[in-house]
Amino acid sequence: MVVSSSAQRLARVLITGVSVVYSLIGLLYFMGGPAIGLLAAAVTVAVVSTHYVNMRAALRGGRPPLFPATPALQAVVTYAGDYLLPSGWSSIAAPLLAGTLLVFLGLRWAVPLVVLMMLYEGAIMWIGPHYAVVTLFYVIAIPITGSMIYVLVRLVRVAAELEEARAELADAAVLKERLRISRDLHDGLGRSLTAIALKGDLAARLMDRDPASARGEVGELVRVAREAAQDVRHVARGYRAMSLSGETDRAAALLESSGVSCQAHLADVALPRRAEEALAWGVREAVTNVLRHSRATTCTITTSLRDGRVRLEVANDGSTGEPGVPGGGLTGLAERASQAGGTCAAAPTDGGGFLLAMEVPA
Repeated sequence: MVVSSSAQRLARVLITGVSVVYSLIGLLYFMGGPAIGLLAAAVTVAVVSTHYVNMRAALRGGRPPLFPATPALQAVVTYAGDYLLPSGWSSIAAPLLAGTLLVFLGLRWAVPLVVLMMLYEGAIMWIGPHYAVVTLFYVIAIPITGSMIYVLVRLVRVAAELEEARAELADAAVLKERLRISRDLHDGLGRSLTAIALKGDLAARLMDRDPASARGEVGELVRVAREAAQDVRHVARGYRAMSLSGETDRAAALLESSGVSCQAHLADVALPRRAEEALAWGVREAVTNVLRHSRATTCTITTSLRDGRVRLEVANDGSTGEPGVPGGGLTGLAERASQAGGTCAAAPTDGGGFLLAMEVPA
């Protein structure tokens, strides 16, 4: 797990500060003599060391080495002091142990154990009503300190999960942008490059016998090339505003100039922007493939409204050997139709032609 450095740093400072405070309290045993003080110091080092190992692993999103032996060792050194030192040593170390239990055992098992620890400390610390406040302080310190440690560890883990999610979203955004560029280049430039090739061939054939017509085709070639350059700029900016009527007019002009008779019949209906752009891309891709892959002589572009959905049909009389819409183009159109809440399909017709159909909500 990738851990947030700022959150981890904050948690380390606070948990270390709590450990230092409880360690200083333990050093008060030196008031009972050097021997008791050194023994208390040794037990304190054992408690803090095991707690450090456990918390270090927790803040990294894992478990300590030899788990569950390490938390168990912290519990042993926490309560061993009660048999070696006077005045309820475990009341000093128990709050740290509560944090370890809450972190590694989960609330279902840790909460009952923390309650038992509170009852135990209350029993061994109780001397009389005059010490009720002191007893209550040590008892309440257990769940408060333990909860603080648990929250800090959870803060670090949640921060790490958020960073991982943000990294995944960034990767997904990059992949989505790459797919968009690939799809737009395929769908947008395909028609333009096909038109440039066709008009270049036609101009070359007309150059000798009909120079005027050849010059006209060269002029059209230049216009299409400029459109292609504009398409590249649009792809780079991620802006692809298209209209169905405008794309249909350009498609019809291109087909007619390429020797394919074209008829267009568009229903008079206002469409949402995404739906209209999806249909416009459908017209562009279908016409591109008519020019690239078929020997069609006629092509029809029609839209119709039924049950709140607009259906686009682009049909041509190309030969049965026509590949139709290649996989990449059909996949891109299907994605665009799906984003608009519609569907897309392409298949040969019984008469030897080919039909591309898209439906989107009106």
